[in-house]
Amino acid sequence: MKRSLFGRIWPNATAVVLFVGLVFPVYWMFATAFKPTGDIITDNPVWFPKHFTLSHFDRAVHADHFWTLVANSVTVTLCSVLLSLVIALFAAFALARMRFKGRRGFIVTFMLAQMAPWEVMIIAIYMIVRDGDMLNSLVPLTVFYAMMVLPLTVLTLRGYIAAVPKELEESAMVDGCTRLQAFRKVIFPLLAPGLMATSLFGFITAWNEFPLVLILNKDIEKQTLPLWLSQFQTAFGDDWGATMAASSLFALPILILFIFLQRKAVSGLTDGAVKG
Repeated sequence: MKRSLFGRIWPNATAVVLFVGLVFPVYWMFATAFKPTGDIITDNPVWFPKHFTLSHFDRAVHADHFWTLVANSVTVTLCSVLLSLVIALFAAFALARMRFKGRRGFIVTFMLAQMAPWEVMIIAIYMIVRDGDMLNSLVPLTVFYAMMVLPLTVLTLRGYIAAVPKELEESAMVDGCTRLQAFRKVIFPLLAPGLMATSLFGFITAWNEFPLVLILNKDIEKQTLPLWLSQFQTAFGDDWGATMAASSLFALPILILFIFLQRKAVSGLTDGAVKG
């Protein structure tokens, strides 16, 4: 009985400790953003704000280049996600439905690309962008962000496409649809969970990416929010309230997306991993 009770308690206790450890930094960031400056700079930490202020957010949103960098981040993130989805849909369809020489090796290559850290290519990426005279541009960021999420996107969508019975597609083609029309009318509507999962993954990857923009874009007008946040403290001295407010605004879109899409995103990744 004691062993059974212990077996039930320790996994839950471990989960609680991990949850607190992961959530506490996020809580502290948001709490600090709303604290008055006197409650931030103190020898005794204020765990729960007694008074709330929005002055830190006001300084953050009125900082130099803030809205320009917001627009840059949104543009690069959305375009990279859309680009990766378009390419991945056609690649996944080919891997799931067509039989061609080197197909298995192609799939293994995608898996290896997903496991390998892309940072090993950062010098080659810089040389390519420099030689192409594309430094301080949002276009290379969009392309390389799409490349980062492309392997997982292809593998996930391949699993979903492979799980759709071929008979449905063949029936549509017998009724007069071309292969592209059969894909659009039969297969594509069934890919919603996989598309949500891969879109969320791509959004998080592109939205948070830091080293690449640091190396490729020195012009402040062509940078994104993660790099601006790393320089925000220097611009404002020790204004931790404004720093935490800016960080909270930066994290808010991802939190909102994850809250609304978490179930479908998790199911989309797991189903796409085991099907096909």
